[in-house]
Amino acid sequence: MALGRVTGAPRAVLLDAFGTLVTLNAPAPLLRALLAERLGVVVTEAQATEALRAEVSYYRGHMHEGVDLERVAQLHARCAEVLRLALPAEPAIEQAAPALITEILLESLRFSVFEEVPAALARLRAAGLRLVVASNWDASLSTVLDRVGLLAAVDAVVNSASAGFAKPDPRLLRSALVLAGVAPGEALHVGDSFREDVGAALGAGVRPVLLARDGRVGDVEYGASEPLIPELVVIRTLTELPALLGL
Repeated sequence: MALGRVTGAPRAVLLDAFGTLVTLNAPAPLLRALLAERLGVVVTEAQATEALRAEVSYYRGHMHEGVDLERVAQLHARCAEVLRLALPAEPAIEQAAPALITEILLESLRFSVFEEVPAALARLRAAGLRLVVASNWDASLSTVLDRVGLLAAVDAVVNSASAGFAKPDPRLLRSALVLAGVAPGEALHVGDSFREDVGAALGAGVRPVLLARDGRVGDVEYGASEPLIPELVVIRTLTELPALLGL
């Protein structure tokens, strides 16, 4: 699947992280297993899911506060307390040390790399393109990418919390352009969100490439009344990108 086309040879590719390079393994089963192992507490799948939903909602509303690793640790501790309060009122959960609840939360959140990503990044880099990850994330982004083996596969990383602005604000991609050492017209941005990634790219003067892994494009995700951009390139996996660029 490829809608639109990429014209001209770019010098850099800017990349979103979540949904583009990495995904989150189902956290509810992991949370249930950890609660049983560490605290001897059994919760249902629905209870674990609901508690994680509350934690994610809090995190998304406060992600911008994680501007450095010290503040990320503080944010994680607050997220863990949100998780604790959203779980069933079991004495073992209520009495557990904050550090243990934080540990259980973080061990429940395990990221993995989409299968085609390493080979696609290697092809892009072998062709001489600069690769910069620019994502709405806290300051732990580089740590996460390092943990899953992708940090060495890119040239630079910028996260929204440390930069001070999040997509669709184009300033995050402008920061990435500085790191890549290229002008807007010499780069393209690949991401899975029509509003955030395509919006930021257009605002920064960068060519957008929408990664629609599930085949859903902007008119489905954001409403049929929002027109698609005729020139927008849409791909299903990163494997398609090198070929579109003639690599």
